[in-house]
Amino acid sequence: PVLLVTLVSSLLFQYGVEFWFSDRARGMLENAQSLAQSSYQQLLADVGNHTTAMSGDLAEGLRDAPIDSLAFREFFARQVYYRSLSEAVIFTVQPNGSIDTVALVNPYERDLAKEIDPALLTKIKAENQSSTTASGDRIRSIAQLPGAENLYVYAGRLSNVGEMSQQTRRAQAVLADYRALVQRSRELQLQFNGALLLLSLLIVGAAVWVAIAVADRLVRPISELVGAARDVAGGDLAVRVPEPKAKDEIGTLARAFNSMTGRLEGQRTELVTANAQLESRRALIEAVMSGVSAGVISIAADRKVRLINAPARALLRQGNEDPVGRPLGSIAPELDAMLDGDEREAVLQITTGGEALTLAVKITRDEAGQVLTFDDITQQLNDQRRAAWSDVARRIAHEIKNPLTPIQLAAERLQRRYGRKIENDDGTFTKLTGTIVRQVGDLRRMVDEFSSFARMPKPLFREESLLDIARQAMFLHEVAHPTIQFDLDAPDPAPAIICDRRQIGQALTNIVKNAVEAVEARGEGEALPQGEIRLTIEHGSDQRVLLTLSDNGIGLPNERDRIVEPYMTTRTGGTGLGLAIVKKIVEEHFGTISFADRPGGGTLVTICFDTELLANMSGVSEDDSADPRPIVLTRTGKSKS
Repeated sequence: PVLLVTLVSSLLFQYGVEFWFSDRARGMLENAQSLAQSSYQQLLADVGNHTTAMSGDLAEGLRDAPIDSLAFREFFARQVYYRSLSEAVIFTVQPNGSIDTVALVNPYERDLAKEIDPALLTKIKAENQSSTTASGDRIRSIAQLPGAENLYVYAGRLSNVGEMSQQTRRAQAVLADYRALVQRSRELQLQFNGALLLLSLLIVGAAVWVAIAVADRLVRPISELVGAARDVAGGDLAVRVPEPKAKDEIGTLARAFNSMTGRLEGQRTELVTANAQLESRRALIEAVMSGVSAGVISIAADRKVRLINAPARALLRQGNEDPVGRPLGSIAPELDAMLDGDEREAVLQITTGGEALTLAVKITRDEAGQVLTFDDITQQLNDQRRAAWSDVARRIAHEIKNPLTPIQLAAERLQRRYGRKIENDDGTFTKLTGTIVRQVGDLRRMVDEFSSFARMPKPLFREESLLDIARQAMFLHEVAHPTIQFDLDAPDPAPAIICDRRQIGQALTNIVKNAVEAVEARGEGEALPQGEIRLTIEHGSDQRVLLTLSDNGIGLPNERDRIVEPYMTTRTGGTGLGLAIVKKIVEEHFGTISFADRPGGGTLVTICFDTELLANMSGVSEDDSADPRPIVLTRTGKSKS
């Protein structure tokens, strides 16, 4: 108890000293002193300002009336009363220093010369401002009238300025005593604490033990909360702190902390679960979109691309650019125009990368935008068209071929039996029968081409030298057309591929034949350069072999996109099946064929073979070729029937 009393007394004394010598108390005293000082100065300034203003008004009044007139004296009196002044005097200063009164209001019986210092008048005249002083119960101010060289106004006001001056001095004295006491406060505290220390030395041990016990009780829960908060900051939301049995602030804080971490842990679990579901859904959507062959584009309400899969990029030729965020109209204007209508399905013709494509488009609309799915059905339409033409060719060949043989045999028999007996016809009979036989032969060749296009034999895949096949195709035309320059370029060693030698030779022969006809179609003339046909064999990227045939002929026709369609020809007497057969042969060898303009004029034909895919066909034998079942390639490149 003694220690507690000592401690409390020391604390009370210390708190009392701190309270009485605090910044707040010091501020109150300083504010009181400042308030008294400012009030005193305000009174002086008010009288000085009124005196200065009145001097200006009096100077204006002197312009309207003489100073000794009744009007000016009334004006002077009104100025004094309006400004709450108790007295006022207008005076002049003589050269000998004496003061002459010119006009006055409420004069007091006193000697004005004793109250006015000549040096003060000199200062007022030099600085052109009023001078205000306080004495007794009056505040006095002197100012020079503007425009008057030796005319001054003296004004006074009754006020308790003396009492205010005393209050100001008392406030300053109290503040000075307080500051002196503040400087001694530390000494007083040390003296008092020293006395208390002497009394508390006997119970120091008990006091220390009590302090440690109390501090431990307060600090331990706080330390546990601090450690738990650090664990939570590190990501451990499963941490909890012991909840004290006491229902005090520490216990309330511990329970609130445990409740908070529990909710955070639950929310994080929900977030992790939701993120996992979103990630799984995103992966599923990406897998589905990357796995489907159809192009898929998600369009926002502002017609900008939100999502696009790889097939859509490939079909729209957007491989090197990221179309996400770009307007659909800048990527595919045809698809953008379709969104303006109400169709849900349509077949569109678009041109991308210089190539015409036919797309089957479906639109799914919602409030957030639209989803476009489309397939490239160009090849499908071409296959349908080719199948239809194959059926037409087969029927035509069947209908024409049946009567050709008896017609030819009959014409030949007539020529043998009656050719010598008819002598007086000038050879007309022989010419007519020869014409029949020749035209039947032409029809038979046309029927053979129809049959070849309708029933192309299955290729017999063997390893062949592509250079030998190309050299043979070039040689046949080089001998027949000596005026045209033929060039064959191939790497050393020349590439070998798995192919059907007869079909590849037929395709190359047909292409070279078309090049020869294109060169000859230029006509003759000295200004024309020599006809030139060049066939180049080279290795491409990704195990591919490229055959490039260029000529300086008349070039491609306007309808270049249809030159590989059946019965499409620009030459008189052509069947239009040559390039269709070539394209079919190339496709059955898993290749591609393309046509372009040659720089400088002419045509450039490029055939590309995938040697890796053709290598999988090396095991296909003649027996396999007799099997009517088609041979196809799986995604892994392996062949199956």
